[in-house]
Amino acid sequence: MSRSVNKVLLIGNLTRDPEVRYTPQGNAVASFGVATNREWTIDGNKKEVVDFHNLVAWNKLAELCGQLLTKGSKVYVEGRLQTRDWVTEDGQKRYKTEVVIDEMIVLSNKKTGVSMNDREIAGEETQVVDQSIDDIDLDQVLSEGGFDTPGSTE
Repeated sequence: MSRSVNKVLLIGNLTRDPEVRYTPQGNAVASFGVATNREWTIDGNKKEVVDFHNLVAWNKLAELCGQLLTKGSKVYVEGRLQTRDWVTEDGQKRYKTEVVIDEMIVLSNKKTGVSMNDREIAGEETQVVDQSIDDIDLDQVLSEGGFDTPGSTE
């Protein structure tokens, strides 16, 4: 059997407050959007594109997203891509691709919007740090094992 990978890592800002609902079985599900930016320069002209992503969280993570996140919050999420399909009342087939998250770290203070470092996220410190997410080297953080991933043996 061949291996495949379906892994998404995003750092971005919420485009709307999470909407938390409950299934008939009592499972919490949260839906929200995250925007990410890409910048580059062509012939001295700076270009920027914003991508919008639909995210879904389930169970306890969904409830935490509803409690901790608000529109504009900066967030790190890990998850997988999932595409749903359905047929509308008029018979048209529709598709929606979402990121189903299984990890979430709040990167900004809910009240002030100021970015926090990983010690604050873990609850070890309470002071707010004036550090932009642009100052964080994600490659370095990931290579240092700054994030636990399912199946890691560290």
